[in-house]
Amino acid sequence: MTAIDLPAPTLTAKDFSSDQEVRWCPGCGDYAVLKAVQSFLPDLGLRRENIVFVSGIGCSSRFPYYLDTYGMHSIHGRAPSIATGIATAREDLSVWVVTGDGDALSIGGNHLIHALRRNVNMTILLFNNRIYGLTKGQYSPTSETGKVTKSTPLGSIDHPFNPVSLALGAEATFVARTIDSDRKHLTAVLAAAAAHRGTSFVEIYQNCPIFNDGAFEALKGPAAADHLLRLEPGLEVTAAGRTWAHDPGEIDPSRQFALSRLDADPDSPVPVGIFRQVQRPTYDDQARAQVAEAIATRGRGELQDLLDSGDTWTVPSDGV
Repeated sequence: MTAIDLPAPTLTAKDFSSDQEVRWCPGCGDYAVLKAVQSFLPDLGLRRENIVFVSGIGCSSRFPYYLDTYGMHSIHGRAPSIATGIATAREDLSVWVVTGDGDALSIGGNHLIHALRRNVNMTILLFNNRIYGLTKGQYSPTSETGKVTKSTPLGSIDHPFNPVSLALGAEATFVARTIDSDRKHLTAVLAAAAAHRGTSFVEIYQNCPIFNDGAFEALKGPAAADHLLRLEPGLEVTAAGRTWAHDPGEIDPSRQFALSRLDADPDSPVPVGIFRQVQRPTYDDQARAQVAEAIATRGRGELQDLLDSGDTWTVPSDGV
């Protein structure tokens, strides 16, 4: 029996904690998410070397340093693209992307939506604190209209993204929202996202105590029940003037999208939980199948033959 064939050892949260000092601002919601992820990873039943976290740039993107798995602190906004390559080349890996509202939705916007539409087998965690934290308090693509920040001293005039609506518009196959301070709910959503075959997108409301403190305070503490709509299959919901039983497995995302817009009305509750969970073929599975079929029918071939095929030309030695 080879090392690859051996069963994965029993691991604990401590096994997934690296030797790096965790450095976020005191009170940052990233601490709570990190602890939840470290506690959840043993439930995957995988070896640490079969898990990889890819991040972009931002406070949340320090995540790979603090996990004792494979990881990459990559390029601003490009983590989904790098993760796509990893997931396609290595079927044996559990691939995760950690990103923020600025990293994912500004410079990384196109990379995010194309990963979602392709349905690459990865789990994307988007930490949303509605501010740029690493660069010290500029408004972000999710900051509210009228938000006063260092870069919008008279108030933001931008219309913000709703990350869940964006993911549903790209027809992501798994879309959910949770909150950094609700450990039980966060862990349950992570478990469902990790179990999903395809792209799982999880927005995590996360507090920035320095530059946007209390952004989600109404959704926490004893009064949270008055402001949250906890989604469960079969729950009767009303949005856009219609009432129906919530079904995350509904193929047409129209009603799920309407539900994601519910909190556009400040008097309406904020939906949290799983909005959508459907199955369709993944990009990486199909890419590997294409390669396998090509090898089976044509053979592997030689690199030089490939270089000499198709449109080629000869440059005269005299340069004419």
